Amino acid sequence: MEKYSVLMSVYHKDSSDELRQSIDSMLTQTAPCEQFVLVEDGPIGTELSEVIQEYAEKSDLFTIVRLEQNSGLGKALDAGLEKCRNDLVARMDADDISLPNRCEKLLALFEVNPKLSVAGTNIDEFYDEPTHIVSSRIVPSDYKSICKFMRRRSPFNHPTVMFRKSEVIRCGGYGKMRRKQDLDLFARMINMGCYALNINESLLLFRSNENNYKRRKSWEYCKSYIEVERQNYKRGYCSLWDLIVVSVCQVGLFLAPMRIMKAVSDNFLRVKVKKD
Repeated sequence: MEKYSVLMSVYHKDSSDELRQSIDSMLTQTAPCEQFVLVEDGPIGTELSEVIQEYAEKSDLFTIVRLEQNSGLGKALDAGLEKCRNDLVARMDADDISLPNRCEKLLALFEVNPKLSVAGTNIDEFYDEPTHIVSSRIVPSDYKSICKFMRRRSPFNHPTVMFRKSEVIRCGGYGKMRRKQDLDLFARMINMGCYALNINESLLLFRSNENNYKRRKSWEYCKSYIEVERQNYKRGYCSLWDLIVVSVCQVGLFLAPMRIMKAVSDNFLRVKVKKD
């Protein structure tokens, strides 16, 4: 199969234990990576620095990129992308856990679809322990459904995607947005003719907690989401009605009490996992 690089960004609020779990899950893939690009997004503190240094000393897989100031996920990933020496790049967040066959299955998808530019998978979300799965985020798997879904919501789970570096760069990279930079990138890629697929299987465990809800309820998140949709409308990729629906829903979620936002997210935007 084609060689690939892993791309991960770390910042000072990440947990050293969770970072270890995340890195280990990528180092134990059934289809191993050829390079692991790890971006330090500004000063990250002694504990995280020691973890990264430990891995870098053990293996020559690692390429460490250090940014002097915290610049946000989008700019950090663009800086890391420049250092990726393979065209295929697997994204990974510093607090999630990839299942062992995630990359092997994505590589197989690229192998049988030469025109494929970006692909991802579903995710299982957990609290506290990876065995405590509470919900799943299911995304459309075929290209036509992905394009339709993209008009209002992201059809990809960002930490699961594998993409072609050349196509991401052709479409402008992650860009300047501080939030929802992944949604903006994927919208531009679809709009610029990139072929996309998803595997209809959960191949990543996503760490969900109170902070995730707080981030989604911030004004910056709301504003960024609406701006991406506005750009989609300007490109002719979504209708005025799509723009209105997204804007009203995002402002509504921002203004609603936290318990209402949680209820909408858990019951309408996710698939709840029944407890035994």
